[in-house]
Amino acid sequence: MEQIEKININIEGRIYSVPKNMTVLEAARLAGYNIPTLCYWNHGQNSLASCRVCLVEIATARGGRLFASCVYPVADCPADKGFEIKISSPMAVRARRASVELLLSNHSMDCQPCPKNGQCELLHVSQVVGARPEQFLGAKTPTTLDELAPGLVRDTSKCILCGRCIERCKDAQGIGILGFEKRGFNTIVAPIGNRSFSEVPCLQCGQCIEVCPTGALTEHREIEKIDAAKAAGKYVVVQTAPAVRAAIAEEFGHRIGEQDGTGRMVAALHRLGFDRVFDTNFGADLTIMEEAQELVNRITKKQVLPQITSCSPGWINYMEFFYKDLIPNVSTCKSPHEMEGAVIKSYFAKSHNLKPEDIFVVSVMPCTAKKYEAKRPQNAAVNGLPDVDAVITTRELAVMIKRAGILWDELPEEEFDQDLLGQYTGAGVIFGATGGVMEAAVRTAYHTLTGKEMNPIEFKPVRGMEAVKVAEVEVAGITLKLAVASGMKNAKPLLDEIRAGKSPYHFIEIMCCPGGCVNGGGQPFVKPNLLPHEGPDVLDTYRQKRAAILYKIDEGLPLRQSHNNPDIQKLYKDFLGEPCSEESEELLHTTYVADRKAY
Repeated sequence: MEQIEKININIEGRIYSVPKNMTVLEAARLAGYNIPTLCYWNHGQNSLASCRVCLVEIATARGGRLFASCVYPVADCPADKGFEIKISSPMAVRARRASVELLLSNHSMDCQPCPKNGQCELLHVSQVVGARPEQFLGAKTPTTLDELAPGLVRDTSKCILCGRCIERCKDAQGIGILGFEKRGFNTIVAPIGNRSFSEVPCLQCGQCIEVCPTGALTEHREIEKIDAAKAAGKYVVVQTAPAVRAAIAEEFGHRIGEQDGTGRMVAALHRLGFDRVFDTNFGADLTIMEEAQELVNRITKKQVLPQITSCSPGWINYMEFFYKDLIPNVSTCKSPHEMEGAVIKSYFAKSHNLKPEDIFVVSVMPCTAKKYEAKRPQNAAVNGLPDVDAVITTRELAVMIKRAGILWDELPEEEFDQDLLGQYTGAGVIFGATGGVMEAAVRTAYHTLTGKEMNPIEFKPVRGMEAVKVAEVEVAGITLKLAVASGMKNAKPLLDEIRAGKSPYHFIEIMCCPGGCVNGGGQPFVKPNLLPHEGPDVLDTYRQKRAAILYKIDEGLPLRQSHNNPDIQKLYKDFLGEPCSEESEELLHTTYVADRKAY
């Protein structure tokens, strides 16, 4: 193991031993001091040192001066003199307070209706430094309110110009949709030319929302659509994605990875008055049946390879904007919640003597890009009706639960409704983690090609938070070459290989959000800037904790392969015939847009 060189530093007159390559901010947190900051995020991953909230006084032989601790490196402190970090000196305290007061002077301050109310980092830091909200009064920067995009809302009146969203878009997706626009007092964060998110190749992934410290970037909420459907007497069915259960408890005070929220979530949904509460894991099992068969067909019939997964709508947006020439490589399977929505409005409706137009399908997703996916005209299989009528995020579901006065920790553990679409397998559960779709597909493709079950069931080479994972598996005399990528910046080299005709792979899984759906743009906020030092990438730790919940659920289920789901078997026997049949192609498969320009 590599030895980490350490040095001694002086904080408030005490000596601490810390790694040599740290910033003052990181070293202080390791020593037990939590210096406030706003632009700093995930150990400097997105820091521009722009907010000046982390100022500390550093006293040297030449006197004390102020420095931004998030970028200033630590220095060895000789025993008798030199580099002393002062966090609580009058100079440092006044400077941090003034920095926050200047930010507040250009802030809208309409906290009550703000979607970030209760989780606003600006408010938290204001309280920490004792900022006075009206210390500086005057004109404010002209505001842009962009509500046109299906997934995201941008309100520049709440933006503090920290730049975290700009860096996150580049770091996660490699496309840099956002930047600083205009100059001086009129500076805002926006797509180029202050265009709407609906007018640029934004993926709608919501990673920018996840890092925004205020309410400047939020999801486009659809709770009112659900309220209206109930008021109109619609038969309202809700389904929940696998990643939601891994994180929903965080909205009610539980630590990340502490609680599998499945049972309480179902109980809450029953109490919210939904007519049926289903699990999107059924749709995930259905997706695997179709996708695995599609892969087998491509291999045995020597069709276009590699096949690329299609269940991440952010990835589909990216493909249509930047890699439309790869459309033949992309699976035609709809994503799990779209498949399930189509089945609800056909098979389920027919079985319950319901008219498809009277059914309103709600999907609870960890993803903001799903909001656009539900509006795609290609996803309207039954009588031209949308397969899914409304998409809400994990955060929006928490809002509904709190609004209804439901006490999370007082809820019993309840089961999903077991009504044609109720059963699911562990293969569906692991969809929420990067590599999960690949593992689930391999389990079923192995059975399709050999007639036997894969042993062991787990395919661990595709697990973990690495940006790109590659693996091989021997199936019926074929060496299947596989790749998994999450985050479009990481997927781009794989796509360039395909474009160049040099890809060695048969099957590639791509998820738009780094770490997969457990880290989707609609999940509960993680605020590494408010947390102690936890290693070089605190986000990987939290993604792993959420993913671990899903893998634990998978291990505990009696059925772990999609093809063994009795409800799936019945659906094919009574309604669809077989995977990739004419009926399933019409209901469960989709098409893509080769001339995509905007939303």
